[in-house]
Amino acid sequence: MKPVIGLTPTPSTDKLGHGTFRRYVLANNYTEGVEESGGLPFILPPQGGDPNEILDRIDGLLFSGGGDINPMEYRETNVHAGGIDEQRDSFELALFKAALERDIPILCICRGIQVANVALGGTLYQDIAAEFSDQIEHRQHEAGYSPPDKSHGVSVEPDSRLHEVYGSTEIETNSFHHQALKDVSPELVVIGRAPDGTIEAVDRPASTWFLGVQWHPEMMFREHSEHLKPFQSLVEATHASIRRARATV
Repeated sequence: MKPVIGLTPTPSTDKLGHGTFRRYVLANNYTEGVEESGGLPFILPPQGGDPNEILDRIDGLLFSGGGDINPMEYRETNVHAGGIDEQRDSFELALFKAALERDIPILCICRGIQVANVALGGTLYQDIAAEFSDQIEHRQHEAGYSPPDKSHGVSVEPDSRLHEVYGSTEIETNSFHHQALKDVSPELVVIGRAPDGTIEAVDRPASTWFLGVQWHPEMMFREHSEHLKPFQSLVEATHASIRRARATV
């Protein structure tokens, strides 16, 4: 059977001619990345209740990109954050913590890597450009790049999870973020950086399989096949997790 991968969508409030509606949006390249890697995507809208009821029904998790996390979640006043959705924050932070307790394989993309750091006590730069004057352009659309384009390199720590996934100590990625990890949680290890030092990837050594990346591999894998590897590795990790669980029954 295909492992079930839960994916978090972005809430959106849309005003239409016949009313205002709250929707949940997820780009199809996330689900296609999971499908093409052998997984069964299952979208998880923000909701209350016990997150373990969700985790009972899935085998792996993918935390997707989206709006900024409320800085109150990392003990700061909001200065530069936008697109905040407190229901999403609350749901994803609780789901992430519960998933760690069960050692479920987790892939975190863009906002997702920030959710991981905040959930584990870390902080964020609310706006890179406001904090630093000498950073490379991390919002590549401002520099005329399209979503699949490679806009900067990432130096990968040798023998790290990221090295294992991509098979290289240097990769080229896209970039669509104005925030970044600041104070990194003691539970996380930095395994990838941009040329300007911005944190681009983390691992959690206490987890059997965990990967957080700041770029968007889902936007790239059609044109650059190496960027399907995070999805493939996630699905492979869920198969291994299922086998371990069956062996203990």
